[in-house]
Amino acid sequence: MEEKHDPTQIVEDGEEGVCEAAEVAIQGVEEERSKMEGMASIALLPNGSISGHFVHLPNSVCYGIQGTEIACERECSRGEDYRLVKLTIIDFNSTKEQDVVVERRGHDAARFCNVDHAHGWEKDVVNLVDQKHQKNKIKISFECETLKADEAAEEHIRRFMPKLTGMDAVVNMGKMSITGLDFKAELGHTELSS
Repeated sequence: MEEKHDPTQIVEDGEEGVCEAAEVAIQGVEEERSKMEGMASIALLPNGSISGHFVHLPNSVCYGIQGTEIACERECSRGEDYRLVKLTIIDFNSTKEQDVVVERRGHDAARFCNVDHAHGWEKDVVNLVDQKHQKNKIKISFECETLKADEAAEEHIRRFMPKLTGMDAVVNMGKMSITGLDFKAELGHTELSS
């Protein structure tokens, strides 16, 4: 019979590498538990703002998504389509919000992912990115699979985002994953601090 190892067991053989490997395994298990996957519909506005929603499948729980482009000097190694965005995820049930700074690439067909590092930007941007990574540890991944523009975009916006009608937005639809988002922990923290 094959023996199974529990990565949460503490290893006491004096080797730091084994302990670090166990910590990484535990972190990976916790991230997998908190990972939400689903579909997102995101309107990209001409001013660089983002508005839309994320539907967590299979439970069909809907979260709001709003984003504001962060004004900063782009590094010379980044392409013309590179932007930093402060993304706010909204839980409609509790009206709680959590922020994360993401990279946006692509012009009309956008891709979002977390910022690996913010070295070389202005000090306030670096502090914002570092603070958000330490506080929330939220990871975002999105890639546009369907792009709607002109009449198709207006039709979609009229149906699902009526407040954005007539703003000349394009719509990106695709799979999105969010890891580390925990509104319950945020709610518990708020109750304890009051």
